[in-house]
This record gives sequence, C-alpha cells and structure tokens, in this order.
Amino acid sequence: MRGLRLLRAPAALLGCLGVLLLSGGTPAYAHTALKDATPAPGSTVGTGTSVVELTFAQLQPGTTPKVSLIGPTGTVVPVGPPVVADGSVTCAAVSPLQTGVNTLTYTVTATDGDTQTNAFQYQVTDSARAATTPTACKGLTLAAPVTATSTDPDPDDTILGLGRTTALVVLMAVAVTVVGGGLVAVRRTRGTRPTGRRRATG
Repeated sequence: MRGLRLLRAPAALLGCLGVLLLSGGTPAYAHTALKDATPAPGSTVGTGTSVVELTFAQLQPGTTPKVSLIGPTGTVVPVGPPVVADGSVTCAAVSPLQTGVNTLTYTVTATDGDTQTNAFQYQVTDSARAATTPTACKGLTLAAPVTATSTDPDPDDTILGLGRTTALVVLMAVAVTVVGGGLVAVRRTRGTRPTGRRRATG
C-alpha cells in the first residue's frame, strides 16, 4: 500500500499537466458567436472585394479581434489592421483576393476575458461580383493591408509565459523526472522491506 501512495503524487501531477495543456488551447465557444460576415461563409465573391467584415456578439470592450486570411495556394493574403465599429462589427481592408477557396481565421475576446479562434472559407472567382462594402465599414478609415513580419510569440499561444512548443517540452521533462523519481522510491521501499520472519534459535 505504501508503494501506491508514492505513485499517487506523480499520477496527480500528470493529470494536472494534462488539464493545463488542454486548457491552454481550448477556445471559449459560449459568448462570441459570429453573427454575420462579408464575405459570408460558403459564399462566392469577386476578386475586387476589398473589405472583410465580421459581426460578433458580446466582444470585450476595448479589444480588437485578430483577422488573417490564407489564399487557395496556402499563401498569406495581406489584411489591414482591424477596426471595431459599434462595439461588435470588425472591419479590415484586404489586398486583391486570389481566385479559389480562401480561408479567413479570426480570434476574438469575450466579455469574460476568454478567447476564441475559428475559421471559415469562401470562394473567389473572376466572374462573380465583388462583395459590397458593409454600411458599418464605409465610414471607417481602414489602413492598407500589411503582411505580419513579427517573430514574437503570440500571447494567446503561450503556456506559463513560454512559447507552446517550449512549454510542452519543459512540462514533459518535469513529468518524466517526477514519475522516474517515484518509481525509484517504490523500488527502494520494496528492496528494504523484510521478506520473512527469522526463525527462533535455541
């Protein structure tokens, strides 16, 4: 029974580490549903579309969603810095879209501070009409599209202040060390345990 008690601590630690790793990448689905978008998910628009618009529910005041766009060949389509209008509408300028399936990814912060990252796709063709700029975006001054060049880790993709990959390696090393120490302790305990009673002499 003593051996079981020694193994409980490493097992509990591994469980906590697993919860930590899983919670680090778990999106909060409850509060920031996408209510509307231009281009809309699954829609077909022309290459002349110059603005993307996303309407959310209950964005945290003072926060601005992150928006990125990937073209059909896997290349990054430059997107300008997003601007929030009316507290829930996000607008951003985009460079001329590439024909084919484009993938738009967004990250938002809910009123309770939780973040959510989701994506959707839409088709771009030369023959289709360009999407009309939404009314909420027309009165905004949108900066020209830019390509992100920063190599700094995204704060939303960190664990305990470390990059996700680095943190995973560190946590796994700690887990292996703790478990290994627990097994050694068990073996030592078993090795020193009496194997039987001595016979009485005389």
